[in-house]
Amino acid sequence: MKTLYQFQTADHIIAGRNSLQSVGEHLHLTGVDVKSVLILTQPSIKSLGFVDALVSQLAAKGVTADVNTNILPEPTVENIEQVFAGMADKAYDVLIGFGGGSVLDSAKILAVLATNECSIRDLLGTDLVKKPGIPTILIPTTSGTGAEVTPNAIVTLPDEELKIGIVSKHMLPKVVFLDPMLTLGLPKPITAATGMDAFTHSLESFISNKANPISDMFALESIRLISSSIVEAYQNGANVDAREKMLLGSMYGGMALTAAGTAAVHALAYPLGGKFKIAHGVANSMLLPHVMEFNMDAIEERLYQVAEPMGIQVQGLTSSQAAAKVVERIVEWTTVLEIPQDLSSFGVKPDDVPELAVSASKVTRLLNNNPKELSLQDMEAIYRKLLA
Repeated sequence: MKTLYQFQTADHIIAGRNSLQSVGEHLHLTGVDVKSVLILTQPSIKSLGFVDALVSQLAAKGVTADVNTNILPEPTVENIEQVFAGMADKAYDVLIGFGGGSVLDSAKILAVLATNECSIRDLLGTDLVKKPGIPTILIPTTSGTGAEVTPNAIVTLPDEELKIGIVSKHMLPKVVFLDPMLTLGLPKPITAATGMDAFTHSLESFISNKANPISDMFALESIRLISSSIVEAYQNGANVDAREKMLLGSMYGGMALTAAGTAAVHALAYPLGGKFKIAHGVANSMLLPHVMEFNMDAIEERLYQVAEPMGIQVQGLTSSQAAAKVVERIVEWTTVLEIPQDLSSFGVKPDDVPELAVSASKVTRLLNNNPKELSLQDMEAIYRKLLA
């Protein structure tokens, strides 16, 4: 455990069923006089009517709201910069990110671009944002990234076929609204991929080199909530109790990674998203059991500690047996949740593996957080396990 550790998250979190209806009355929590906002979302979210309802709610408070639906899934630098260019002749008091992790990350990046004279590429890395951005309100519609409570944002660099993170305290939002009613209509594949993404955040944070008492608290509660609800949320998407547990579990996972950080699963996932456009949650889900098996001799006791929160009966088991059951349960979930298990179905060929490993090796921020060092050969071996 690190001698020093710290924790910082969103200024205000407002949670509960139908909390979306209270956005207007909580605008003062942004710390500014809100007259004009930009709502960043995607067409699929807007089509559900939630965004229009929010626009009407804000209008009743005398607030003008523009809506931009041009954020791509897994957004690129160019996509976000194009959206930013469209903001040039408007002065918004607040940016509202309303959607999944891609939208929330983009809102955070756009907010700091508006107040820092720089490009996105200037910000890639840790603590490179010099000034606070426009205040943000983040409203997640998936239970996956936990981006609403993290200082992180991920962006795709097509020229390098890689995803890179921006990490800065200046990207933490002023207000977060967690409304499980917004997640009831999530399609099953998105429920599965984002749910497993959230679980990966928590498990990796718990076994990371920077794990600490604060991150452990959030990680274990996230693991407990997600383990008890992910299959039900997938099989019965209208179950509000399960959806609410998933949304809270996702948030706690975000808090865990804020305090401890993710590790090799995410490092190996980024090239799969950057080069082969594999959704982030799917890539994490595919890699998770194999990376945990690679780490096993270094994390056996930690996995033993998560077995019980995962609903695994540990009485009479050795730590080794319990740890093995944790990996088995993850594999079971990927089967039940119909997560793809073959990289070749995404166009990955054996000849691509060395290049993927080299790309992953560049994600040192996360690889340094892994409890075991990975060589290029180790990374290649993990990728090859996912090739039929």
